[in-house]
Amino acid sequence: MTTDPRPDAPADATPAAEGRTDKPQESPPEVEVEPGEATGEPEAALDEATGDAQDHDDHDDHGDEDGDRTAATPAPGPGRARRRRNRIAAGLIGVLTLLLGFAFAVQVRTTDSTQKLSTAREEDLVGVLDTLNDTETRLRNQIADQQAALDQLTGSDTRSTTALSEARSRAASIGILNGTLAAQGPGLRMVIRDPGGSVRVADLLDAIEELRGAGAETMQVDDVRVGVDTAVTGSPGALRLDDIPLRAPYEVLVIGSPQDLETAMNIPGGVVQRITGQGGSVDITQEQQVVVDALRPLQQPQYAAPKTGG
Repeated sequence: MTTDPRPDAPADATPAAEGRTDKPQESPPEVEVEPGEATGEPEAALDEATGDAQDHDDHDDHGDEDGDRTAATPAPGPGRARRRRNRIAAGLIGVLTLLLGFAFAVQVRTTDSTQKLSTAREEDLVGVLDTLNDTETRLRNQIADQQAALDQLTGSDTRSTTALSEARSRAASIGILNGTLAAQGPGLRMVIRDPGGSVRVADLLDAIEELRGAGAETMQVDDVRVGVDTAVTGSPGALRLDDIPLRAPYEVLVIGSPQDLETAMNIPGGVVQRITGQGGSVDITQEQQVVVDALRPLQQPQYAAPKTGG
């Protein structure tokens, strides 16, 4: 009987456990890779696909015939250019989104205005059209007047004549406003009757202020021209205008828009209602030709003087 000189070995022992290999010598040596550890080629391929330029240093625990193996840093690939293009594309998408939102808002507003006009009544549309036409005509006339005045002032032959005419026109306007020149034009005639002598200073002063606020260009009460520094004094039944006595009934002549002036006098709680409530009466007549011929003396300023030089 032949005796086996080796000790009893476990049944599951293999030559690989003792470090031996059964492969032929001409085959390349195997490199053991720990679980979860990637090889150099897949990492380089992954870095090139994602564009991530990172350095990988993989050390092989087992080594090979040439010694330690060091992973080379991959050269910058097309990933960086791709990311740059992605950022530019994202910026363009944001700008286009903003433009689209703005266009949508403008379209909604235009649609709302169109819907309002489409549902408006015919009378309202006619009124809107008339208003636009009047505005256009007025603006065109103003442009034409200004252009004509500019042409006249810049003309060498008529420059002096035009300047003199313009100065005279301004002097006339100032004379009408300050009461040194007579004036005529459309307006109204208002007669204030005060049989009981109850019209107060405040009532006549309010009438003058309301007429000015309604666009009165000039006016007179009885034979006294109203100016910028006119003062109403006295007492009920004995009113005085610029220290000149007035007698009832008081006649007020005003030049301006007749309709606007009468509306200002008849507002609720206004001059007409107050005087009527005190026992007086007010008669208003619109006229196309009112003459205001009472004059105020031209006063020389005591302190003010024209500014000269620059």
